[in-house]
Amino acid sequence: MNGKPKLWISRPVFEDVIAPLHDVFDVQMEPVERPIPPAVLVERLADVDAAIVGLADRIEASVLAQAPKLRFVANLGVGYNNLDLDALTAAGVGASNTPDVLNETVADYAWALMLGAARKVNAAERWLRDGQWKSSRFDGWLGADVHGRTLGILGMGRIGQAIARRAVGFRTKVIYHNRSRLADDVERECAARYVDKDTLLAESDHLILVLPFTPANRHAIGAPELARMKPTAILINIARGGIVDDVALAHALAQGTIAGAALDVFEGEPALHPSLLEVDNVLLSPHIASASRDTRRGMAALAVDNVLAAFGQGPHAGRPPSLLNPGVLA
Repeated sequence: MNGKPKLWISRPVFEDVIAPLHDVFDVQMEPVERPIPPAVLVERLADVDAAIVGLADRIEASVLAQAPKLRFVANLGVGYNNLDLDALTAAGVGASNTPDVLNETVADYAWALMLGAARKVNAAERWLRDGQWKSSRFDGWLGADVHGRTLGILGMGRIGQAIARRAVGFRTKVIYHNRSRLADDVERECAARYVDKDTLLAESDHLILVLPFTPANRHAIGAPELARMKPTAILINIARGGIVDDVALAHALAQGTIAGAALDVFEGEPALHPSLLEVDNVLLSPHIASASRDTRRGMAALAVDNVLAAFGQGPHAGRPPSLLNPGVLA
């Protein structure tokens, strides 16, 4: 026994990024990427002092009851609806996430999804790969323009603002709805106009969702909201699964209520509702909006900083830079 506190990492993470942890902790890292069954999660956390986990790892009161030594959990992601923050706080366990590191990369990907869905890139590629390109009709594969259209953003935090800033090159009008209106100078920087939610739904040619998942936001976009959108509109969800009613969306796509969609997140992921696989006018990707090499390394580095700081080590000793429940350490 070396006397170091124990740290468990639920998935393989860049070895050079986590190297500073070895000086402080006895590090145990899963060798392969895989879903961690609940019983295995309990087993892994039973005698560790800290953990670095992903969005699929649910840390709840029942798990914490069997992890008496646990002092800190670092989430590899901005969202943290996999963490029961109240239960963690009650148990005296600190928690952190990885905000801001991924803003620009996720904004890039939102535009990639929007452009891909608007121009039917996914369906066209499947058609080509199937060997169907013998000839092309002049009026075939007619997609929607992005330039000169109206981009709606639901949820105008830092990622939403980064998405809006990119619109200037496309001469795209930006409207947004948020829980609270942005300051005037931020609106000017983003060239964005605040509207109510009904106006956002009615006027957007392309609607990007960037709001956090909360119980109040569950199915924020369902059948009633889809019915208020233009039949030519395209919906893009890079936020969280559950914000969109996936069944209602699949039905709307099949019926032509809206023209298309692009989804990086899903209810119950990694499972997908089978109805989404039956419609051709939706672009699907496996929750990879932050998956650039530099950004994922930055996320891992921030998680490392948070854990080290919680144990009085590193450049932020005693002050984890993205602590979610500061009352615990106080």
